[in-house]
Amino acid sequence: MRPQHLVLAIACLTAFIVSGRAATAQEQRAPVSQCQAIAQTIPKATFASFSGAQPVTPAVSEGEDVKFTFLGHSTFEIDTPAGIIIATDYNGWYRPAALPDVVTMNKAHTTHFTLAPEPGIKHVLHGWSDVPGEAAKIDLVVGDAHIRNIATDIRFSYGLGGSQQNGNSIFVFEIAGLCIGHLGHLHYELTDIHYTEIGRLDVVMVPVDGGLTMGADSMSRVIKRLRSSLILPMHRRGPPVSAFVAMFGKDFDVAYAPDDSITVSMRTLPKKPLIYVMKGVQ
Repeated sequence: MRPQHLVLAIACLTAFIVSGRAATAQEQRAPVSQCQAIAQTIPKATFASFSGAQPVTPAVSEGEDVKFTFLGHSTFEIDTPAGIIIATDYNGWYRPAALPDVVTMNKAHTTHFTLAPEPGIKHVLHGWSDVPGEAAKIDLVVGDAHIRNIATDIRFSYGLGGSQQNGNSIFVFEIAGLCIGHLGHLHYELTDIHYTEIGRLDVVMVPVDGGLTMGADSMSRVIKRLRSSLILPMHRRGPPVSAFVAMFGKDFDVAYAPDDSITVSMRTLPKKPLIYVMKGVQ
């Protein structure tokens, strides 16, 4: 082989290897949150912008509908435009009509998790770690949904006192351009670091029990700070929902729904923050 032909062959082979490595790296690159705020200085934060090679992200487009159905306690069914079914705080009692693809769980009480989910559920996401004090780390794409978690502490149950570090998780679902948050069994007001990790939330599912998680005043401060467009109360025990709603002024609208579901998209989000109380929560 002539020298110039040998050089050309080596160059082609090198280019093939490099392109192959780039493709592999592209496939292995972690999903990137479109909702998460990146802290420059805390509490000041700016939303990240991304350029260059495109990261691995779910396929989304504005204007697609996401359906929320309240099943009971703190369990919502979330139906994505691509047909992925997600059940939050899944305990095995409140189940979607069809087997969910993804279930998220918290370990604050047995009403928020089960250690024996149906075998056909493909993704069972625990909001706690089996290593004491260690935070669960979830960051994955399932169909058109990007799911991640933010760990928070919880109080010990049954009057034992003290707290369990990283025992709860806030789950964030990024679907069809929407940033959706489920606060789980939140026991403490969030820190600036938490808000930075969460980023933007267009829709938030919030416990309104008035004390089993946090009092209405503390929880209302969290919701005001998040500035979500749609607030979906859940986990009502004892006090009426009106005790929670009373914490908000004229900057928030309130609607008591005649049924247990709502369908929204980026295009149809309320312009003014709306507390939407579904039938099963009233």
